[in-house]
Amino acid sequence: MAATVALALSAAACGESSTESEGEKGPAIAFDVGGRDDQSFNESAARGGDKAEEELGVEVFYQTAREGETDADREQRLTEMAAAGYDPVIGVGFLYGTAVERAAEQYPDTTFGIVDSVVEADNVYSMVFAEHEASYLAGVAAALKTQSNVVGFIGGENNPLIQKFEAGFAQGVTDTNPDAEVLVEYLYENSGTGAGFADPAKAKEKADGMIVRDADVIYTAAGASGNGSIEEVAKHEGVWAIGVDSDQYQQEGLAEWQDHILTSAVKAVDVAVYDLIKSVEEGDPLTGVGEYGLAEDGVYLATSGGFIDDIKGEIDTAREAIISGEIEVSQTP
Repeated sequence: MAATVALALSAAACGESSTESEGEKGPAIAFDVGGRDDQSFNESAARGGDKAEEELGVEVFYQTAREGETDADREQRLTEMAAAGYDPVIGVGFLYGTAVERAAEQYPDTTFGIVDSVVEADNVYSMVFAEHEASYLAGVAAALKTQSNVVGFIGGENNPLIQKFEAGFAQGVTDTNPDAEVLVEYLYENSGTGAGFADPAKAKEKADGMIVRDADVIYTAAGASGNGSIEEVAKHEGVWAIGVDSDQYQQEGLAEWQDHILTSAVKAVDVAVYDLIKSVEEGDPLTGVGEYGLAEDGVYLATSGGFIDDIKGEIDTAREAIISGEIEVSQTP
């Protein structure tokens, strides 16, 4: 079926001009590498699509980027979706930024969405999140739970977006426990291919190296790669993992290791995706920049498992201080 739909999309793109389409078909979501079942970032976007299907009666079409794709590959995927009549067309992940910009120009009557990047166009809704704020709270939790005074951060790729996670986490740790050491590792430099978000083996290796250096809480912001880190953490008694983007304690694919997932810094991509689909269905499409932070419950710290119930007071205090402006969280390390 997927192949048949892909062929249909390709035929539509070849057979129509950039201003024509087959007719309205509902929303389409283009995942980043790792796909829907990454148990993290893409999975959160998929939940927004699932909610739209359940509550709005739409049928969502999904596709996934392959590792090593170029901007042209992503642009082709989005333009084929638009040519086939899907609306809105949503690119999940900053790697879709250039592709969304180009596709939106070609299809001005289609609403596009982009997660984790800002595209300035009249028919684009840019969904951005205060990852640094949720990461700060994760840092508070790590600082209060560490027994060794050594914690770790693993990033998928060393770029400005993932640096926001690092910066918030490190600040939360040091503000709470100045004696704690924060180890920082990145799986890849800024590759531009998304490789850092689809390499659980490398994340597993990095986590092992941190544990050898006495880290007993490790926060990994690396999409599907983070599953490898969580798996490694679960081998060691007294070591905690902190999940990212989704509430990873609740993910079926990680259930085997959930008792080692202290908490997760959740990014409500599902809420933003649903907001956009709903607005298009109601005939008043969202455009511009949608900002989702602690104040809007667009990011938050998960409490599943009850492992941070004993430090809830400290976390709530930090949360309120960030919202009020008393604490200003850095976005750069």
